[in-house]
Amino acid sequence: MELERKEPPEDRSAQALLGELERQVQDVVRASSWWERHGVDCAILALSLLALPAGFLCLRFHNVLAFATGITILGLCHYTLTVKGSHLATHGALTESKHWSKILLLFFVEVCTAFPAEFGRFNHVNMHHGYTNVVGLGDSSTWKLPCLNRYVYMFLAPLLIPVLTPLVALERLRQEELRMALRTLGLISLGLYSQYWLFLNVSGFKSPSSALACMLLTRSLLAHPYLHVNIFQHIGLPMFSPDKKPRRIHMMSLGVLNLPRLPVLDWAFGHSLISCHVEHHLFPRLSDHMCLKVKPVVSKFLHDKQLPYNEDSYLSRFQLFLDHYEEFMVQAPPITELVGMQ
Repeated sequence: MELERKEPPEDRSAQALLGELERQVQDVVRASSWWERHGVDCAILALSLLALPAGFLCLRFHNVLAFATGITILGLCHYTLTVKGSHLATHGALTESKHWSKILLLFFVEVCTAFPAEFGRFNHVNMHHGYTNVVGLGDSSTWKLPCLNRYVYMFLAPLLIPVLTPLVALERLRQEELRMALRTLGLISLGLYSQYWLFLNVSGFKSPSSALACMLLTRSLLAHPYLHVNIFQHIGLPMFSPDKKPRRIHMMSLGVLNLPRLPVLDWAFGHSLISCHVEHHLFPRLSDHMCLKVKPVVSKFLHDKQLPYNEDSYLSRFQLFLDHYEEFMVQAPPITELVGMQ
């Protein structure tokens, strides 16, 4: 008879810690209303959709203040729908209905963001969340461009994101089956052409080039913090090898970092990407508002159990990446040895 394989004591201890934290968080979730679980974030997304007409109409007026107001409204709404909306829809955090989750995923990821929904979900949920900071799997290496120097990467490269996103989507569609590729291509085209048509027919732009330039401007408004946040919260923290990765609670407490509350980014990106990223990685199906609500529970638990709870300011991380760009973004990251934690 084959002997039963026993789980190491340290693995059982880590699993017990995670189970204890999950019970505390679930108590908070069960005591919360639908409005807290989903309603707050759905309302923010609905307000962003309702504000779009005002943004397009502001661009009809021929003065600098109205133009700046219109660009700000459209840019903020664009990032709220494409970053916050896509992120929550990818995790199924906007609704408990599987049918509506699928519809919202297609709307926010393909129509609004111009990116294949299933590919985005697999890369983010299965790889990044499943193997957070595991080298070669979920280590955020897709954000690394070693050919660029630190100043080009930090200051100029973000402006290319609105152009690169649909181009990467088109390259990915070549690997999809024809039916799925045609559906995705149709939804992406619908989203891009709708915005282009609104610039021409509602905002009153006279030429296609001016409409396209304004599209690029609105889609670049928060491109810098978007790129920065994606690298600040993982790269430069402990990295793990695929064959020696730690248990989940250690992986997330060591390899994830929270930024402080930043009102504009809280609104456009969501708490789970800014000040509650640790909570989000531990409980990815929670909405942004619920991540914020369980944050005191998670931070107290990790501190009480003497586990890491990484926090740093945006400016501090920015300076760190400028000073250590070669180490973090060009060279291969060193593997962290977790003595006594595995």
